[in-house]
Amino acid sequence: MVKIIWDLFLAFLRASNFSFGGGATVIPLLKSEVVTKYQWLTNEEFADYLAVANSLPGPIVTKLAGMIGFKVKGWLGASVAILGAIMPTTLAVIALGGLILKYAHSPALEAMLKGVRPVVAILLLQTAIEMVRESLTHKATWVLGTVALIIMFLWPFIHPAFLVVGSMLLGLVLFKKKD
Repeated sequence: MVKIIWDLFLAFLRASNFSFGGGATVIPLLKSEVVTKYQWLTNEEFADYLAVANSLPGPIVTKLAGMIGFKVKGWLGASVAILGAIMPTTLAVIALGGLILKYAHSPALEAMLKGVRPVVAILLLQTAIEMVRESLTHKATWVLGTVALIIMFLWPFIHPAFLVVGSMLLGLVLFKKKD
């Protein structure tokens, strides 16, 4: 039991602390940890967890940490995974906050960020492609995805939460198995 708890902490610590550029950048790193390395979830389960997490308020990494940690080891697993995801960054921001603000526009930091952005973009693209392959499996899912894409481009002011909730309700109608 101690090993699984430690593994949860390390998996979320690594994923959370090696992602640069915002919330979504953690997704490919987290997928690598929980699907590939530890095999706590399948690709399809990860896509489902991600969909549910995106429909809830708050940072994506803490939502996924709570959900995956709970699946793996209940409330203790959820708590440890969330701690692994937020503790190091929180401590670093508290300890280094002044330095970060002081050097935010330094040429060295700007150069490093310029170098990491394309890699992050490719990691996100890779994850998106894998999710598209796993999510668009029926005609109805293709239609839902296409309609969502059109809505996003034609009406960019519509909040994505409406698309998520709307697609969940349509999914309930279209894909609910008969009892």
